[in-house]
Amino acid sequence: MAARPGIDSPPCVATPPRLHNLAPLAIATPLCVATPCHLHNHAPIRRRVRRARSPRQRRGRREPRGPAMLAQEGEFQRFLRRVDDIANLVQGLNSSDPAVREEAAAEAEKRLQDQDTSEEEEGRTTVNRTAINTRVVAGAAAASADGFLAALERDAKERAEQRKRNEHLANALKEKGNEAFRKGDYVGAIQRYTEGLEKRKDKQELYTNRAQAYLKMHEYEKAIGDCEWALKCNEKYIKAYFLMGKAHLALKHYSESRQCYEKILKIDPQKESLFKDCMNEVHLEEKRMKDEESAMKEVQCGNLTALSIKELLQKLDRPDQNILYYTGGIRLLTGAVKDCTEQTLFRTNNGFSILNDTEIVRRCFCAERKNTAEVDLSVSLLLLWQAVCAGNEENQRLLLTHSDVNAQLPKLLSSGISEIQRETLALISLYSENENGRRLLIRHQDLTKWLQMLMTFVHSTDARAGSAMNILSDLTEEERFKTQCRVVLSTEVLPLFTQLLASAKLVNQAALARCVGVMGNLCADAAVRVQVAESRACWQACLKLLDERIDASTPTYQECLFAVLGLMMNLLLESNGIIQFFAVDISSRCMSLLGDKDGRIVTRAIGVLSRILPASSSAVEAAVKGGVVKKIIKFLKAGGEITSNYGIRTLSICTRSNRQAQEDLVKSDKRFSVLLKLLGSENEMIVGKAAFCLGQCLVVPGAATSLLNTNVVMILLKHAGGDATRTSVQENAAIALGKLCVAEPRHIIQLRELNGLAILNSSMKYVHSI
Repeated sequence: MAARPGIDSPPCVATPPRLHNLAPLAIATPLCVATPCHLHNHAPIRRRVRRARSPRQRRGRREPRGPAMLAQEGEFQRFLRRVDDIANLVQGLNSSDPAVREEAAAEAEKRLQDQDTSEEEEGRTTVNRTAINTRVVAGAAAASADGFLAALERDAKERAEQRKRNEHLANALKEKGNEAFRKGDYVGAIQRYTEGLEKRKDKQELYTNRAQAYLKMHEYEKAIGDCEWALKCNEKYIKAYFLMGKAHLALKHYSESRQCYEKILKIDPQKESLFKDCMNEVHLEEKRMKDEESAMKEVQCGNLTALSIKELLQKLDRPDQNILYYTGGIRLLTGAVKDCTEQTLFRTNNGFSILNDTEIVRRCFCAERKNTAEVDLSVSLLLLWQAVCAGNEENQRLLLTHSDVNAQLPKLLSSGISEIQRETLALISLYSENENGRRLLIRHQDLTKWLQMLMTFVHSTDARAGSAMNILSDLTEEERFKTQCRVVLSTEVLPLFTQLLASAKLVNQAALARCVGVMGNLCADAAVRVQVAESRACWQACLKLLDERIDASTPTYQECLFAVLGLMMNLLLESNGIIQFFAVDISSRCMSLLGDKDGRIVTRAIGVLSRILPASSSAVEAAVKGGVVKKIIKFLKAGGEITSNYGIRTLSICTRSNRQAQEDLVKSDKRFSVLLKLLGSENEMIVGKAAFCLGQCLVVPGAATSLLNTNVVMILLKHAGGDATRTSVQENAAIALGKLCVAEPRHIIQLRELNGLAILNSSMKYVHSI
């Protein structure tokens, strides 16, 4: 029987128009990021496909359906579900990670099993057992799947392009926000960042940038909220933790602030310096609040000393008084400050505003040329600030950030007025003696000028010189200070330093020794060391100071000599043409110092020799002719570990290629008793150099024979066999052992008894390679 149109005919292969329109939206649409909380936990997309309806069905009328058509519709619904499975598989297979692909496919399958079937049941009818043409249905499924996947791909590309456009717009808005922030327009900056987040809600930088703007506007809770959203984008975002810690600190949430900074260190241990700064800031803020609460209790209890601070400050606030009135009042106030309570009350009652509020005081303090009364007032102010800042880091911060004080400190140092300089140095010492104070100085002062100014105090004969050198010594502990010094070292600092060295007899020698030590510490920085090592004038000044030791053998001059030798050792870590040029002169000066009565100077002279001799063969030859081997052996017999280290290094350099040095060592060290002692040292550097010297000297006739009936074979075998952790020590010991057996075959007997022939055979490659 002929099939009836609309009843028995198989369904059309092409997907109905309504299905084409809905499929990309219902199946392929990526999850829209509505709020930041969606950034991490994306729910897999639920794919639901409505059964296509005929026009009559859309108008609400139902057509009678025969058994065949019902069967076809059921088959078609199963086909759509298979298409849905294909879409999920395609989505999972887009991942580059096989494990992700498998997991995505499994997850998609699970969600398909659990999905709501209400819409499917709505259009599902009872299927009878009427036979249908399954081949035609399969063909329709294949064709529909191809069309569906093509639509899916087009939709994915469109959404990727849209995301790129949104990324571009978000970046542009971020830059506009940054520009507004730099101009101080924080409201405008917040607006731009917010607009950017409307384009990209998962852009972490926009959250933290907006948090910074909120911090500037003291809206700390909003700043914390933005930081939390940024951390949902990236849970290891350090900037978010940093800003959140700042916001919590402003809200006096000290524990929460510390936890934020601890997160930073946990994420990146390299941020230890930042961590310390932040934790210190929390500590100081917490202490400041406790001090202020304690001080207020003293005032409320009627403590007379506490009440006098406020009263004296009010009297000093009176305008247009005589300069002696202010000087006397400042001195009374200084005497009233005894402990932390008075220091805190001075701060909370705006004591640091005295320069702003009293024109006469400000004018006298800032005057370039001061009369006697102005000098007295300035000294009184400096003494007051010493009293209120001693041990009080918050007061130190407030004082140094005061514009007038910050600008006047360098001028006070170079004023030439001894009373002002002395008290200025005393005030600065309060900062330099602790880490936080040094960082304040580095942050708020141009210390490159200070280095030169403080060095000039070497000419002073009073306590100012010692104070200035103490400050310099403290500052050299900070790496940032060394970095700042690089800028003006060669142009401003080195000429002054060279002049001080050249005039050692005319300056404060105790201060000069400290100054040289400061320069030596600065030379721990490689960039600084290179500049000083390349200064011909500096080397000449050092040699001049060494030459003048005979005419000035005072204890203070000995300290200068000791410091200069240390500086030279640091500089000799470099290698350049200037050092090679002065090598012979430097080595000869050090040779003359080997007879000094001060053991410290002798040790450093040997240290300089150990570093200057490798720079010049001429220097080695001159030193050997001067009897350096015999002198060094003498010191090695009684010297400590430092002297032994420098001494054996010097001998190894001399014996490397100088036959006279080898012969001198054999003559001076009978049966190599000194070298054998050094071979037993716990210091492997000493052991390695001693083995090297021994190996070099075995070429001297009779040297190997003199070692018969000693334990030298066992000692060398021990080091060559692997007891030493340094490869160079093993190699030097193996070479010495091989040379020993070559020069005197009778040592092989003992070697055989110790089962060391295998080690000897392995050592022969080193012997033949030298």
